[in-house]
Amino acid sequence: MDERALRRLLHQAVETIEPADGTLAHLRRAVPARRARKRQALVGMAAAALFMGTAIPAAVHVSNATGSNADPSIAGNSSAAQGGASQDKGPGGDGKRAGGPAGTSTEKATDGHTEKPDKDKGGGPGAATGGADPSASALNATACTAQQLGGASGTAAGPDSTGAVYGSFTVSNISTTACTVTGPGTFGAVAQGAAEQSKIGVATHVAGDPAAGLPDPSAEAASLVLQPGESYVVKFAWVPSETCPTAQPSPDPTPTEGATDTGGTTTGEGGSPAVQLLTEDGVQDGSVLVSSTAATGTASASVTVPNACAGTVIHTGILTSA
Repeated sequence: MDERALRRLLHQAVETIEPADGTLAHLRRAVPARRARKRQALVGMAAAALFMGTAIPAAVHVSNATGSNADPSIAGNSSAAQGGASQDKGPGGDGKRAGGPAGTSTEKATDGHTEKPDKDKGGGPGAATGGADPSASALNATACTAQQLGGASGTAAGPDSTGAVYGSFTVSNISTTACTVTGPGTFGAVAQGAAEQSKIGVATHVAGDPAAGLPDPSAEAASLVLQPGESYVVKFAWVPSETCPTAQPSPDPTPTEGATDTGGTTTGEGGSPAVQLLTEDGVQDGSVLVSSTAATGTASASVTVPNACAGTVIHTGILTSA
């Protein structure tokens, strides 16, 4: 009876007490967090035990390999002084010194003599820092300057079955440091002879355009790092839209009897030359001078496309030099 009375008194004492706002939400966050901390502690203890289990046998192996030498760094020197071929061999008997990095050998035994590594050939510990790292220089390569790009040259082939002419321009890094090319530069097309400038255009190569012989645009690079002596290429195609016009019929009357034929010009009695821009088949002689200038504005080259009077020069972006 006393126990029931005590329980009833306790219930009456706390029945008016209510939890604070947010208590349930706090418990929902705190309980999983405490469980997660316990799991992390257990995982950390397991990892420490695994590390100790692997580190101790390795330390024992190194200790056995170096014998009585307390300092592993002088183990190779002490054995070299003794000159014993059997002492130069490690536990595997392959002539590699125990205690060095895996897959390397600081000394090797040859007919009972110890041969020191040649640092100049990259065999010594300083080999990794002996030369420049191309990948590191590529990451630090800045944009090419006018002094770094040069040696520009251009070539063009003969027309194909459709009359299109394909060619390319090459620009090199003539400096001693790497630099980054960020664009193909500018293209120009200038009419010459019977060609009409108003009928000549310049366009960038896109998939499906008439310049089917150019590389797919996916092969182009937005930017390209050039090491010293390396080059980049920009290819182009001359796609004609019209043929050059033929010569007009000779007017009547014909030139006077005193006129003489001098090949490309006809000289009348007055001695004034009249240039005839004609090819052998009577077509007027026209051509297009295609030029390419690097983005820095200095390296430039040009090629002449003959028998071209109207059409479009279609060029690619930056391409790696084959």
